[in-house]
Amino acid sequence: MQEIDLNELGKYVDAVNDIQSNWMLVAAKKDGKVNALTASWGALGSLWRRKVAFIFIRPSRFTKEFIDVSGRFTLTFFNGRKKEMGYLGKTSGRDVPDKIAQAGLTETEVAGMPTFKEGRLMLSCRVLYTDPIEREHFLEKNIDDEVNPDGDRSVIYVGEIEKGYLL
Repeated sequence: MQEIDLNELGKYVDAVNDIQSNWMLVAAKKDGKVNALTASWGALGSLWRRKVAFIFIRPSRFTKEFIDVSGRFTLTFFNGRKKEMGYLGKTSGRDVPDKIAQAGLTETEVAGMPTFKEGRLMLSCRVLYTDPIEREHFLEKNIDDEVNPDGDRSVIYVGEIEKGYLL
């Protein structure tokens, strides 16, 4: 494990393709337990003079409870591992408490934050802002219809990226 200079984050992650095509795991810890979900929506950028991550989590997702309680989350990027991430995206920790192990990944901690031994990069984030996405704010309602057919719209989280580590 090696801490990286966040000013050089672009050397280690392609903020569009690594999220959209390769996916990432969002993890948080609550009461000594870790939960994670797969994300293919999100962004890395700059806001309020800070390096930030934007993540989107549906209220129905178990990991949301962990983030809401802890006020923190990690993003872990992998080389491959889409089968494992696919499982974590479809399986709830409410139903399968050991879903991370069942997926074939190994939990670990870096600087007290949850991540996975099989990952290549972990970003540790602190929640700065959160707000629900609402239908009336979509300028193109067909997008909402397409991605939220059941009305389970995500909550946006803006997290300050505090640290980054090569795993």
